[in-house]
Amino acid sequence: MGSSAVWVFWPFEVIIAVACCLGNVLVIWAVWRCGALRQPTFCFVVSLAVADFLVGSVAIPMGVLVDIRMKIPFYGCLFMCCVVMMLQLASGSSLLAIAVDRFLRVRIPLTYKSTVTQKCTWMVVALCWFTAALLSFIPMFGWHNYNTQNGTTQANSTSFECRFFTVNSRSYVVNFIFFGFFLPPLAIMTCLYCYIFLTTRRQLRAHIGVATESHTYYQKEQRLAASLVLIMGLFVVCWLPLFLMHTIKLYGPNIKVSSVVIHIGVLLSHTNSAVNPIVYAFRIPKIKEEFKKLYMRVYHDGQQQ
Repeated sequence: MGSSAVWVFWPFEVIIAVACCLGNVLVIWAVWRCGALRQPTFCFVVSLAVADFLVGSVAIPMGVLVDIRMKIPFYGCLFMCCVVMMLQLASGSSLLAIAVDRFLRVRIPLTYKSTVTQKCTWMVVALCWFTAALLSFIPMFGWHNYNTQNGTTQANSTSFECRFFTVNSRSYVVNFIFFGFFLPPLAIMTCLYCYIFLTTRRQLRAHIGVATESHTYYQKEQRLAASLVLIMGLFVVCWLPLFLMHTIKLYGPNIKVSSVVIHIGVLLSHTNSAVNPIVYAFRIPKIKEEFKKLYMRVYHDGQQQ
């Protein structure tokens, strides 16, 4: 992309980065304040919020450096690109963990608390991040484009212009990440949420007109699942166009995809990390309540001054 186009998109990246950092810090604070961190689902929500915060504080600044073609060693550039990829994978694995957790809440309601302990939850969170790091840093061990560079480019040369697909193999991003670790988890999450909605709907119909504890439980599960499906849907809507563009560029070399369109896709993928806190604030009662308390506190302090 031309240098003039980079500076057109740069202000949008800054706005998105600030929104990512501020919004997700507030989400983490709200979950901690309401004591929900002891609940498995909210542990995974915090994991997702941490990944989204790092998108704003780490991934977007690195992306800007790549866009302006900063000159650094080949492997330094590759490392930056791997970090960016890791945060996307961490978000996806956290969403999958949330879906599995909600599935277990509906599938084994009586033994759920004894099965999904807090220790088990944090182990799963650690596994999500470890898996994301393992998969995203594979290019550092050989699946990259160094061998395709011309003979004048050395691995330790500081004259190398850092670009994402100059160092990364497009086949790695499309065949390994997209087809292997984006679409399959998406299919699994879709099946899990379909099961959740069908089960809760059946249970609510069975207890229609009867204010039982079971009816309240399944009603609550259905509402929370709807909010989490919205978060999953936004993740897909924001990331799918970018992956599809790269798939077209890999398998349809004669089809031209403008670099400006690709950068719009990158902006959209970054936007996902900024909009998640908005969904939490309006759709998840515990976080919504903490945000209301914070707003009222700030409002009253402003009135007193």
